[in-house]
Amino acid sequence: MTDAIARARAVRLALFDVDGVLTDGRLYYGPDGEAMKVFGILDGHGLKMLAQSGVATGLLSGRRSEAAATRARELGMRHVILGAEDKLAHFERLRAELGLEASQCAFVGDDLPDAPVLARCGLAVAVSNAVPEVKAICHLVTQAGGGSGAVREFCEFVMRAQGTLDAAAGRHGAAGPR
Repeated sequence: MTDAIARARAVRLALFDVDGVLTDGRLYYGPDGEAMKVFGILDGHGLKMLAQSGVATGLLSGRRSEAAATRARELGMRHVILGAEDKLAHFERLRAELGLEASQCAFVGDDLPDAPVLARCGLAVAVSNAVPEVKAICHLVTQAGGGSGAVREFCEFVMRAQGTLDAAAGRHGAAGPR
């Protein structure tokens, strides 16, 4: 855990897979075939607080999804990569564009397509219901599952490590330890 805290202190960019991380991984299809996803409000607020604390946020997903794009816009995420077949190539390109070292980047994932980025970034995080192979290569595994508070847990972990959580909570009238 001490290593994960030290790694979290360096994070300047946090990227998230969508299905299974920001959602519970299930897809709902309407009568016209449109895919619907469910996103957690607490996760969303955690992402907003993390961004306000100075950590850039974004999505890095293999699936194209208008629902995910809409949610990213609502949250003010500047870095949104959807439909990425080679997540590592997109990760490397983005971090280079931002002038960041891999050690300054975190990625939260849950499945095998996330493994190359998790193996490369500075803080690799798996949600609790991730596949065992992903959990094995991560610095941190959340207690909460994807779509059930894992993202909020991650955001608060990073803010706590960087000493910004109390200020973020205080902006919303909720000061004190969490």
